[in-house]
Amino acid sequence: MRHPGRLFVTLLLLMPALAAAELVFERVERSSFHETVHLDGVIEAVQQSTVSAQTSGTVQRLPFDVDDSVAAGDLIVQLEDSEQRSRLRQAEAGLEEAEAVLSDARQRFERIEAVHERGLVSRQEFDQARNNLAAAQARVERARGAVSEAQEQLSYTRVVAPYGGILTERHVEVGESVNPGQPLLSGLSLEQLRVVVDLPQKYAELARTERQAMVTLTDGRVLETGEMTFYPYADPQTHTFRLRMRLSEPNGSLFPGMLVKVGVPVASREALWVPVSSLIHRSELRAVFVLDDQDRPRLRQVRTGIRDNGRLEILAGLSEGERVVNNPSELVGSDRLNPVIESGGEANP
Repeated sequence: MRHPGRLFVTLLLLMPALAAAELVFERVERSSFHETVHLDGVIEAVQQSTVSAQTSGTVQRLPFDVDDSVAAGDLIVQLEDSEQRSRLRQAEAGLEEAEAVLSDARQRFERIEAVHERGLVSRQEFDQARNNLAAAQARVERARGAVSEAQEQLSYTRVVAPYGGILTERHVEVGESVNPGQPLLSGLSLEQLRVVVDLPQKYAELARTERQAMVTLTDGRVLETGEMTFYPYADPQTHTFRLRMRLSEPNGSLFPGMLVKVGVPVASREALWVPVSSLIHRSELRAVFVLDDQDRPRLRQVRTGIRDNGRLEILAGLSEGERVVNNPSELVGSDRLNPVIESGGEANP
């Protein structure tokens, strides 16, 4: 392997001379860095459900098909309702009969009550009339309950969308007989979406404490997130904890099932940073120009770490506050260079 000092000298000799230009420098700064783990998340609908039959009957109409959009309250399944209507008419007739009996019992009680006050009827007759009135009132209430139940059963033949959204699956066909509890249609709403991601166990505690995450699409667009929920248990197969976040997306470009990237901070540390543009990278060597007390540029070898938003982490070779040249290409080959290579001292020949 070539000696690092010789490679740098060769670099300086081979680069063409450039016109002298004003040097731009920045100081080495120390700041906190939050290490982030990037995971694959999935968008899902907050509201997604399967509508089931609540009464028996035959499917008469299916106004919408899979992938159709529906509004809240739209009719999505119509069942044949002749049986339910017949029961409702019977219940209404029973209520009319019970109300007629009640009217008769009330009139009889009022007559007996009037003469009882004058002592013309026995106590037994008065009590019997009062009891008949109470029984008639109870039969009316029972008949009203039967009418309400029949009306409810009739309403069950009209299945409406509980919320606006898209139908995703149809479980029955026209002409098919259904029973209570049988699935009819499945759907979801696009108005409320969330991201779910499985977080490795070793990151779960810090993520739960920090409660920060960044969701991005494949095109780099950052999505706004809301409430964050951590599941209080781990998956027994993968030993991961599920993290769930509400999404706010006004333009409606997101759909359930889409993949997104979720960045979760998992560690924090202090680091030294320089602009990425200050780095000179040749083969295995990395270096920057550092200005000394006389504003003379000195080439110094450094060891680098990660890149973050236009910054480069320096692991070794620089100290906080030193000035590094931000436009090193203006120096290479110019007469402003002092061909001294620093690596904690001068380079060996």
